[in-house]
Amino acid sequence: MRRQFEREQSFRWENLGDEPIFSDYQVTNPASRSRYRVAIRGLGPDDNRCSCPDFATNELGTCKHIEFVLGKLLRKRGAKAIFTRGYQPVFFELVLHNDGRRQVRFRPGTDCPAALHKAARGLFEGTHGGLRPDRVGELESFIGAAAKMGHELKVPEEVRDFVAGLRDAARRAQVLDHLFPRGAADWGRARLMKLALYPYQVEGALFAVRAGRALIGDEMGLGKTAQAIAAAEILAQHFGVSRMLVICPTSLKYQWQVLTIM
Repeated sequence: MRRQFEREQSFRWENLGDEPIFSDYQVTNPASRSRYRVAIRGLGPDDNRCSCPDFATNELGTCKHIEFVLGKLLRKRGAKAIFTRGYQPVFFELVLHNDGRRQVRFRPGTDCPAALHKAARGLFEGTHGGLRPDRVGELESFIGAAAKMGHELKVPEEVRDFVAGLRDAARRAQVLDHLFPRGAADWGRARLMKLALYPYQVEGALFAVRAGRALIGDEMGLGKTAQAIAAAEILAQHFGVSRMLVICPTSLKYQWQVLTIM
């Protein structure tokens, strides 16, 4: 469907790099004036990247902007031969893969120093494997080491945002383990709310905080609102969160409005 949609678009595109095929492109939609950055690295699924919301969530490894650029490139003379030879950059880059599970991967360049390869083996699962969850905190040191070796590296903004999210999640988990080592059994000493919660409601609130966002799908009358308020209190008191987005049925909009005023 995205390939079919691509043929019907009048997007504008611009090569932002020096390479004729394997480069970064800016794709502009004249109708909506939206602009997205597309990185072309091959013809396979999950080879390429786009900064649009669709690519970030669809888990297909492509989007209409990627298909648009690929369609334009494949019409160029000699493009198929270049794609067959494959992407062989001199620099190395970190890429965000989304093949069912989002993860940061290391893509080494042809001139990648042996010492950098060795360091990458400790952080990543194999040459093209994902960043090890327990080594996220060492990624900045790895990037700094590459810079000291004089080896060019590229770290897209989407990778930095994803890693920042992983660090936030790790910090939330650490704080929650300290505050509630026994889970719901430690709720009483937290003194966060005057309202007494059932253990399953506390577990729901802790789950939401640990995840950073959550869909509370309990049956009516089981305290979804109480769990959301509890999660908000934890985030406000222990993580400095001052604003929160609550998505609820239209019938509860007034109830939530009253709660926020109180």
